[in-house]
Amino acid sequence: MDRVLRVGVRCDVGVRRGVGHVMRSLAFAEELRRRGVEVVFVCDSPTVPWADAQIRGRGIAVEAAVWTPDEHVRLVERLGLDAVVFDSYDLPGEVFGAVRRSGVPTLAIVDGDLRGADADLLVDQNLGAEFDQPVLPAGAVRLAGLDYVLLRDDVLALRPSDPPVLRQSGVPKVFAFFGGTDAYGAGPYVVRALAATGVPFEATVVAPGEQLVEAISAVPLEAEQRVQVIGPTSQLAQAVVESDLVVSASGTSTWELLCLGATAGLVCVVDNQEMGYERAVATGAAAGVGTLAALKADPTEAAAVLRSLLTDAPRRTQLAQAGWKLVDGQGRVRVADALLQLIDAAT
Repeated sequence: MDRVLRVGVRCDVGVRRGVGHVMRSLAFAEELRRRGVEVVFVCDSPTVPWADAQIRGRGIAVEAAVWTPDEHVRLVERLGLDAVVFDSYDLPGEVFGAVRRSGVPTLAIVDGDLRGADADLLVDQNLGAEFDQPVLPAGAVRLAGLDYVLLRDDVLALRPSDPPVLRQSGVPKVFAFFGGTDAYGAGPYVVRALAATGVPFEATVVAPGEQLVEAISAVPLEAEQRVQVIGPTSQLAQAVVESDLVVSASGTSTWELLCLGATAGLVCVVDNQEMGYERAVATGAAAGVGTLAALKADPTEAAAVLRSLLTDAPRRTQLAQAGWKLVDGQGRVRVADALLQLIDAAT
C-alpha cells in the first residue's frame, strides 16, 4: 500500500495580521486532502478563534508556530513532512532557505514582492502577476496570475455555471466584510460612506469585535437605509451570492468575489493591497471605492462611487460578469498538480 503523503502549511494569522493567509492556505489544503494527502497547519491560529475553528473544523491538526530556521528543520523531521507550504509575510528569508536546503520540497505563496522566499515553487495568484518579472531563487519555478487562485470548497460550490445576469431586486442588498478581524477598522467608515449616498439599501456588515459593532451602530442612517451587524461567519460565500453589492478589502478575498460573480466594491485598507486594488479596478472587474485613509478623511468620493453602484443595476451586472470571466476556480488544482509532481520527483 502506498504511503500517505504529509504536507505542512506554515502560515501567518493574528488579530493584526488577519486571516487571509489562513483562508487561502485552507483552500489549498482542501485540494491536497481531496487527493489523499494528510495536512498539518503550523501557525498561531488560537489567537483568532474563528480562524482556529475553520482549520480544526475540517479535521486538520494544528502545531504551534515556530520561528527560527533550525526550529523549522526540526519540525519537518519530527512531523515526517514530504513538503512544506509557506504563506507568510512574517518569517525571515533564512527560514525558507533552510527548509529548502534540507531537501524537502517547498512551495511559497507570495504577493508580488518575494520577501526573501526561497522555495522550489513560488505561487503569486494576483491579477497581472504573470507579467511581472521578479528575480527568482536558483532553480525555482513561478506560477503566476489568476489561473492559480486558491479558492475554498464553499466558494467553488456556489460559483455560477453561467455568467451573472441582470437582476432588479428593489432595495439593493449590500454585504460588507473586511477579513476575519477587520484589523484596520474599515467597517464603520464604509457604513458612513454608504449612509452618505442618501439612497436606500439593506446592508449586512461583518464586525469582529464590540468596538466595531458600537462604531457601526452609531452611524446615522436615513429612513430607508438599514444596517445589520453580524460576527465572523462561515457562510460568507452564501452571503456574497445573495447580495447585489459586496464591499470588501482588496486582499485575497477579491478573487473569491470575482469567482462568485459578485459585484465587488473594493477598499484599499493597507499599502500592500494597492497594486491588487489598482489592477482589479483597471480591468473593469471591480469598482474602486477608495483607500481607507481617504474614507476616514472624507466619505464624499466613496459615497459617489457607492451611490452609482446602488442605483445602476446594469453597471453592477457588467462588473459581475467581467469578474466571473477572470477566475475559473481551478487554480488550486493546477498548483496541487505542480507540488505533487515536485514531491514525486524528490522521492
